[in-house]
Amino acid sequence: MAQALSRVAYQLALYLGLLPLLAYLGWRTLRDRRYGERLMERFGWLPGHINAGGIVVHTVSVGEAIAAIPLIKQLQQQYPGKLITVTCTTPTGSATIRSRLGETVQHCYLPFDYPGAVRRFISHLQPQLMVILETELWPNLLQQCHQALIPTVLVNARLSARSARGYRRFAWLTRPALQQVSLLLAQDKASARRFQALGHSNVQVAGNLKFELRLPDNLDALSALLAPALSERLVWVAGSTHEGEDEQLIAMYRQLQQQFSNLLLVLVPRHPERFNKVAALVTSAGLQLWRRSSGGAPAAGAEVALVDSMGELLAWYQQASLVFIGGSLINRGGHNPLEAICFGKAVQTGPHYFNFADAYNQLEQRQAVSIVQDAAQLQQNTAALLADTSLRQQQGERARQFYQSQQGAVARSVRAIAALGGDGLGKVRRHARGGSLYWYRADFFDDIGAEQFDPRWWQQQHAVTGSSTGRNTAWFVQHLHQGHQQQLVLRHYYRGGLAGKVNKDRFFYQSVLYSRAMQEFSLLQWLRQQGLAVPAPVAARYQQTGLSYRADLLIERIDGARDLASILSNERPLSDREWQAVGVAIAKLHAASVDHTDLNCRNILLDNKGTVWLIDFDKCRRRPPGSWQQSNLQRLLRSLHKEQAKLSTFHWQASAWQNVINGYQQQN
Repeated sequence: MAQALSRVAYQLALYLGLLPLLAYLGWRTLRDRRYGERLMERFGWLPGHINAGGIVVHTVSVGEAIAAIPLIKQLQQQYPGKLITVTCTTPTGSATIRSRLGETVQHCYLPFDYPGAVRRFISHLQPQLMVILETELWPNLLQQCHQALIPTVLVNARLSARSARGYRRFAWLTRPALQQVSLLLAQDKASARRFQALGHSNVQVAGNLKFELRLPDNLDALSALLAPALSERLVWVAGSTHEGEDEQLIAMYRQLQQQFSNLLLVLVPRHPERFNKVAALVTSAGLQLWRRSSGGAPAAGAEVALVDSMGELLAWYQQASLVFIGGSLINRGGHNPLEAICFGKAVQTGPHYFNFADAYNQLEQRQAVSIVQDAAQLQQNTAALLADTSLRQQQGERARQFYQSQQGAVARSVRAIAALGGDGLGKVRRHARGGSLYWYRADFFDDIGAEQFDPRWWQQQHAVTGSSTGRNTAWFVQHLHQGHQQQLVLRHYYRGGLAGKVNKDRFFYQSVLYSRAMQEFSLLQWLRQQGLAVPAPVAARYQQTGLSYRADLLIERIDGARDLASILSNERPLSDREWQAVGVAIAKLHAASVDHTDLNCRNILLDNKGTVWLIDFDKCRRRPPGSWQQSNLQRLLRSLHKEQAKLSTFHWQASAWQNVINGYQQQN
């Protein structure tokens, strides 16, 4: 619980703007100078070589980075050519990402959770999807992704009962953050229930990614180095140890050594800044110390091996006779046992394993783990297991069978991500050309440039099939792509009101992600994923000039659809059922929390099959329920009265409005 409260308190402090320099530039830099490096990234100013687009996968530190590797590899197969950016918050995590993934991904730090820093980060990367490992609820990051219509997925999420109580204490902060997560993929059913109790509705159980560990490339080479030196020894590996545990393990070793003269204790501290301190503990106890940083393998006379290196824990687990998982003799919540049991090793843990309670409890049910209550029990259990090779092997084999039975989380997670992202995740491409930035769908265009946003070019191709004139002109064009004829609508954004008379199509500067065309493109794509009848976004262009920009949008034209104003003025009245369908469509839009600020009878279409379509989402946005919902309805009602007043023939009666309201209320 203390760890959960500490994490929430730290996030709260960052959210309130109290800790950035004190925590990171102060004591953390003193403990590890690497925290003082790459400071610009911590504030959202990313290096120029970091490209925009694709998928961002956030891993906090080493453990999450390692767990994410199989998922990242699978995403690369699912979306070949899609850029993947992997972020973290610690230097050790950064080193792991670079060593394990290399040039196959791009890497940077996730910035401090301040509005400005997060906005710079998102504006630079313009991600199509944000995947966050485990339970990192950064309020500003989630809020700004929500506002920018970037789907967010919490993957491999776990929540113990203690942590859930901690989050409930800060419910005013954690509940809104959770609700802004698009999809939450929990490790187990218990975590899923706790997340739902905290206020999240879209929760699925996908399993634990760590059951599909990707072995590091250097494992075979390191194992070949270690195996000859360790083959005649009993090797007791204590992985991810914390302060307060190493002292107890060293004392136990002194006692166990009397019974097992060939015993080697391998200490692998969780935090690199403790390496020298642990070395001092060993030498002060009068034991022969070997350090991995000295090179080679432990000599025959070594009594304690200190693994003061990164990314090698699995190789030591592979060579172990017995494994103790640290963080469990003290109240830290324990660490992941899966990296050891995948090799069929007998595993021990102390009583404080709540961070991985589900895994340990399932192992205990299968008699596949040794859970001890204190140092005395740990010493007794170690002696018993070291003395009985068969007992160790049987426990390890039961653990390995459990590990293998739990696999499949990566495939389930990728399927859920693909369903959330829809076809847009794989088909939308982005590039810069000639001073403009373009988003476009690869199933409509192989490539795109300025000409596709110029009505004159379409006229030269004899591809203009009509136009619609309001404040601005929308051009109807036909486009042949890979043998398929596609009907599109081209729209250039113009300013309204008095400002439009002076400056008709230049808008005050916004970064690409928040510009009008890209916002409408993203909103349409998101609404279609929610199952709403809106046109498919096809392409968007952003042209920045100084402190202003211009914007254009191409969308798919709805086959056989006409707006309500045209139907009512030129053809016929709508039936009661059709008016009810209009109300249902608006209710679905409001259920998706989208405020259509210009909802009128020219922005609602009815096709030949009776489907109601909503169009023209310029300046629309997602927002919490409120009075704007009734304002939308009243805006539509006013537009009907306005058209009726100015046209001699308009098949509208005020009594029909009740059918709209009936459909709206029926859907709600």
